[in-house]
Amino acid sequence: MPADPALMRLIACSGGFLGPSAQARTIRRILDLAGHRPRLGWPRADDAVAAWGHSPRARRAEALAARTGAALWRIEDAFVRSIHPGRLRGEAPVGLLIDRRGVHYDPSRPSDLETLLATHPFDDAPLIARAKLCIERMRHGHLSKYNAHDLSLPPPAPGYVLVVDQVKGDASLRHGSEAGPLPPQLFHEMLAVAQIENPGARILVKTHPETAGNARLGHFTPADATGRVALETAPHSPWSLLDGAVAVYTVSSQLGFEAILAGHKPRVFGQPFYAGWGLTQDDMPPQRRRRKLTRAQLFAGAMLLYPQWYDPLRDRLCPLEEVIDQMEARLNSFRQDRHGHVACGMRMWKRGQLQAMFGREKALVFARDPARAAARAKATGRGLIGWASAMPPDFTGLRIEDGFLRSRGLGAALTPAQSLVVDDLGIYYDPTRESRLERLIRAPLPPGGAERAQALAAAITGAGLTKYNIGSDTSALADTLADLRRDRPDAPVILVPGQVEDDASIRLGATGPVQGNRALLEAARAENPQAIIVYKPHPDVEAGLRPGTVTGATALADLVVEQADAAALLALVDQVWTLTSGLGFEALLRGKPVTCLGAPFYAGWGLTQDLGPVPARRIPETGVAPPDLSALVHATLIGYPRYLDPKTGQPCPPELLVERLARGQASRPRRGLRILSKLQGVLASQSWLWR
Repeated sequence: MPADPALMRLIACSGGFLGPSAQARTIRRILDLAGHRPRLGWPRADDAVAAWGHSPRARRAEALAARTGAALWRIEDAFVRSIHPGRLRGEAPVGLLIDRRGVHYDPSRPSDLETLLATHPFDDAPLIARAKLCIERMRHGHLSKYNAHDLSLPPPAPGYVLVVDQVKGDASLRHGSEAGPLPPQLFHEMLAVAQIENPGARILVKTHPETAGNARLGHFTPADATGRVALETAPHSPWSLLDGAVAVYTVSSQLGFEAILAGHKPRVFGQPFYAGWGLTQDDMPPQRRRRKLTRAQLFAGAMLLYPQWYDPLRDRLCPLEEVIDQMEARLNSFRQDRHGHVACGMRMWKRGQLQAMFGREKALVFARDPARAAARAKATGRGLIGWASAMPPDFTGLRIEDGFLRSRGLGAALTPAQSLVVDDLGIYYDPTRESRLERLIRAPLPPGGAERAQALAAAITGAGLTKYNIGSDTSALADTLADLRRDRPDAPVILVPGQVEDDASIRLGATGPVQGNRALLEAARAENPQAIIVYKPHPDVEAGLRPGTVTGATALADLVVEQADAAALLALVDQVWTLTSGLGFEALLRGKPVTCLGAPFYAGWGLTQDLGPVPARRIPETGVAPPDLSALVHATLIGYPRYLDPKTGQPCPPELLVERLARGQASRPRRGLRILSKLQGVLASQSWLWR
């Protein structure tokens, strides 16, 4: 009887499993979490020996297993791996394939994947629904095995035949058929067939990512690019290339699997794992594979059930959906930062966090003057980023600003921001011009976007989180409000949040007849004479760091609450009146009615009562449904910002930052910065200190 895999020791005999590199450490950790910690030792007959696929370093493991009678397990990267190929940058994988029978690309014997695809009933509706959604998310996010794509490249004109190259001598070719190796000339035969079967059509040969810079050799060279055949070496997204293709030809590349997911029926000249299930045109059909599968069933087996996916931020195994979330965050950063940036208008105390957020691909270069920064960016081929409130109106780079789940602590207290928004059009708090956030709010939600936004909003409100996550207990306030409600049982409780009066959101977004905190309080009282009004000064104003104090506020408000926890306070009130405060957005998350007398980013979409002027461009055209709350939440908290995990220093999705903030794991200001914070109010006019 075969040994129980859960009880078997896993013996490793190569540096790929036991070495000190980041890749080896991650591989060991995934195996450990899967219950198979690799170790040195002499295997017993009821142990297993780990081999890395059919790589040259697997030969020692094969010999050891044969000598001792131990099982041989073959380990490989999962079908989503990293941004760059591991050979080029040494990136660790985000998942492994642990196969106890064979390996997915070797059809000479059934692998665990082949057995799974041949025998699993695939009649679980939730599993198939997950598969369909993940396919759409991968397509929308241009997610593949390797992901150093440049989405800014215009794709080739559609209507071509796509022929897929692979690296010479790859294990998937050396073990590519039931009979043994696939001959190199098969690739040129494939190219000839593609030309014969598609007379007059353009033929586009897609090279493998690992052939970039001659790291490895492919089967096609520039000499093959004659007549209507062209080599495509640029880092296009595979999904973009598949969208423009009229036919796809491959030997055994994973791109053939992605072609199936994109709706093609590729012609396949080898015997990869996806051949033989009725989804491909097979030149050499695998004899054992007789079952017909749908795309979703194939994906469910290969991507949901077969791999061990890894979450490096939480250090745990995870479902594919979390891998997609994290790869989206990593790829958003990579795609914006791949050429590096020149940064201007950045205060000195922010630069370390900005370097962590934007300098992962190339270290940020800081400059003081926007014009000089722009010239330097142009001369060096870098991008240009600037702190939005410090940039002139004609600034042409990316504007950045604090995000909406910022930190546990104030920016004015020099607490590092864990989220920043990035805008290539304007900035969210400036309604005088269109921002990227506005476009995201109007855009159709991505696959699964509504459900993700709803879950994120529930997580934020359930954890009692807001932008700054500071404030004291509100139990005494709750008792006071209860007393007031007994005296005025029909009176609504209205929260009026104060703001920093020289803030850019006020200068640009509160241009109607009501301007400033006192005027806001007066308007709220005038329109609601019987209401119980609670006024909450802005935390920066309370701390004495920014202007906005309302003298005699108690004459207009029933209660003035200082240093109160904003989330707890929102739970105690019925509605919010505001100029442009972000607390209005947080009220919408909690289902509270919001009245706006200015034009914050969340006004004008039909979700608020708007008493101030809002941009006409936000008003939907006749017959067009306005964005709902899910669209606003997704754009504001998922699509627009970038997040940095305070624990690992890595780009992360918002769901992870919510967990960190809820557990009190956010970054805190260094001691020296606390001293600088106290001096900031005194020296605010000395701009040279901060730039």
